[in-house]
Amino acid sequence: MSVELAYEFGFWAQLAPPVDVGAGPSGQRLFFEVTGGAVTGERLNGDVLGGGGDWVLVGPDGFGRVDVRLQFKTHDGASIYVQYFGLLEINQTVAQALATGGGTRYEDQYFRTAPRLETGDSRYLWVNESVFLARGHVVEGAKVEYEVYRVL
Repeated sequence: MSVELAYEFGFWAQLAPPVDVGAGPSGQRLFFEVTGGAVTGERLNGDVLGGGGDWVLVGPDGFGRVDVRLQFKTHDGASIYVQYFGLLEINQTVAQALATGGGTRYEDQYFRTAPRLETGDSRYLWVNESVFLARGHVVEGAKVEYEVYRVL
């Protein structure tokens, strides 16, 4: 059996400055509020709405475990809920970008997620029946950007 991926859409999200919960027994906990963004693709276009968030746990192994929940509003008025978990390698390049407000390239770190999309809008029911994988990177100006692929 082989698995194929098809590019489906990209999105970026603007992040507010982090709330640093501090280091606990499992690592350093941070919360980044999502304040906006955009979604672009052949079948899915619109805005990333404010009010979502990224709960990150940075472990002693140098990886951040991301736990994200946010909403898309499509160009034609559909609401789509998005949730994903993943891994962000906090290497020197990423640490520098986060400290200075700079950016990275996709190749600079291991940043992978598995988004799950959900909607009740009949025009987008295909998102409920699809498995997605994504790669991300840090963008200058406190943003993250993802390329999202549908598993065929």
